[in-house]
Formats: sequence, structure tokens, C-alpha cells
Amino acid sequence: MMGKKIALIAVLFASCIGTSQTEKEELAENKKAETTYPVEKTDAEWRAELTDMEYYVLRKAATENSFSSDLLNNKEKGTYTCAGCGAALFRSEHKFKSGTGWPSFDREIEGMVAYDVDYKIGYARTEEHCASCGGHLGHVFNDGPSNTTGKRHCINGIALDFVPDEK
Repeated sequence: MMGKKIALIAVLFASCIGTSQTEKEELAENKKAETTYPVEKTDAEWRAELTDMEYYVLRKAATENSFSSDLLNNKEKGTYTCAGCGAALFRSEHKFKSGTGWPSFDREIEGMVAYDVDYKIGYARTEEHCASCGGHLGHVFNDGPSNTTGKRHCINGIALDFVPDEK
């Protein structure tokens, strides 16, 4: 009798594991699918315009390898734009060295970055998208410079292009 109770409890416990996680991920995906952006293209158009890695990061929400971006150590003055649509996203004066291996900024250009919740690694993170085309940029965390905004916009360098200021 005791064995049957333990088996029943184990079955009930196992049936609950992961359900809420799956539901959160499905809700997030449905929300993304419903969102419209000023720049809309078909999947085939994105594939034709982007490199394989740009497509994988911007359109499939992948993450580039840390310390792989040519923009990581860029110290020029200018604007970081979306590699998908060219929208201005970040300014060089808001870039800082975070030590994480990805370009990091303490703030975005107001209104140019959209936010969503991402549960892909088992807990909620704030995901960043280009507000013009919806391209995945990275995530924002609350461990940035305390003397400015306290935010760390951890951005895939492959999702960005750099436009230097005119001299």
C-alpha cells in the first residue's frame, strides 16, 4: 500500500515538471509572432540579405561566441546600427568594457530598442530587439555601471554595424 502511494506521488510530481516553462516559452513565441515592425520582410528576403551568422542571430535569436566580434574593442566615435535594417540603436559614448565578451552599452537610443521576455535558459531574461525590424540583439541586465544607468545591454556584435561620426 505504501509503495502505491509513493508511486502515485512520483507520477503526479513528474507530470508537473516543465509544464509552466513550456507554457511561458509558447506565450513568448506567440507574442513575438503577433508583433509587427515597420520593416517587414519574408524569411527568404532576410536569408538573401544577411550573412548566415547575421541571419542566425538576428532572425533566430542565436548568440554569437563571446570575444568573437570585431566591434568588441572598437573605440571610434559613432553610431551602432542594426545589421538587418540600418536603424540607429546605440551611441559609442554609451559603450563600456564589461569583460563579458560582447559589446556592452549602458543605454540605447531612446525608442529604437524593443524588449520582450525570454525563458530559453530556464528563467526570465529581458531580450532586446531592433524596434524597426524585430531583429534579436541580445539581452539587458541590471549589472551595468552604477555611476550611469546600472544597465548592461549585452549585444551580439554580429547584429550591429558601425557608422563612424564624420570628422
